[in-house]
Amino acid sequence: MKSRRPYFKTKLGTIHLGDSLDILKTLKPHSVDLIVTSPPFGLVRKKEYGNVEADKYLEWFAPFAYLFKKVLRNEGSLVIDIGGSWIPGQPTRSLYHYELLIMLYKNFGFHLAQDFFWWSPSKLPSPAEWVTIRRVRVKDAIDPVWWLSPTPWPKASNKRVLIPYSESMNSLLKNGYKAKLRPSGHDISTKFSTDNGAAIPSNLIAIPNTESNSYYMRYCKEKGIKTHPARFPSALPEYFIRMLTDPGDLVIDPFAGSCVVGEVAERLNRRWLCSELVEEYLRGARGRFDKNPEGEMRFTNKDSGDVFYKLYHPSVSWNGNQEESLPKDGGRKRKLKK
Repeated sequence: MKSRRPYFKTKLGTIHLGDSLDILKTLKPHSVDLIVTSPPFGLVRKKEYGNVEADKYLEWFAPFAYLFKKVLRNEGSLVIDIGGSWIPGQPTRSLYHYELLIMLYKNFGFHLAQDFFWWSPSKLPSPAEWVTIRRVRVKDAIDPVWWLSPTPWPKASNKRVLIPYSESMNSLLKNGYKAKLRPSGHDISTKFSTDNGAAIPSNLIAIPNTESNSYYMRYCKEKGIKTHPARFPSALPEYFIRMLTDPGDLVIDPFAGSCVVGEVAERLNRRWLCSELVEEYLRGARGRFDKNPEGEMRFTNKDSGDVFYKLYHPSVSWNGNQEESLPKDGGRKRKLKK
């Protein structure tokens, strides 16, 4: 990597203030093991942290895609957390993030290793017009997360992200299981009752985004620094950094915000690089690497207290009674509250 003065650096990584396109150009080809990032979403309303209109998103993203492909190792990975948006004035979704996925495949030669969906149980009902007022849609609480790679065979291991067995699985292991053919046609053999110590997770990742009293938040408050308004929880990049990289590998986030990715990479002993256009966000990011009097770093979310969530049956509250007829116009006319 060519010489470039970092805004802030630690033992393993650097934060850079500036256009990430310029910073990506300083990296050696095929030197990066993982790019994990949450770029500005293609929204219909401008946000203070900057975003691109959904209909212009592909044109804006293309130069980044070219450089991502150039700097990634062949066995490396690109992980993009990208939320969707709603078409203005109607209760239908934009397809811009799916168009982005297709562009990365067709125009830049990326392979889709797997699609994930980050469910944030703490999200408020939105968009309010369609969900809580007209009540013709349900709460939008999922972000697609695309895991792509220059090769169909990126390095990875799901053993790094195993989860505890469910109560039913523990009961099955304790009481035994009779091998048989299920109605679906799946042949459940005796190997199904083998205790492997933990379960393989699904591609639905349930993580609340409820950070309110972390060291980062307190640091920003004490210093009078505005916190980044669109942070993702550290557990999200940690999932992919664990599964897709080894200690010493290089992880980068070109849309760093408050540098959550850098904090996680530092804690997991990976080399890292983050870049961000807004200096105030980087002033706050320094708090993620603040040191206590003994010289130890105060990682913001090291002790987050992981929790697990149950997915309820979609009709758990249905009482079987027929309610008022569905609106023939699909909710086009706004119904006044009684």
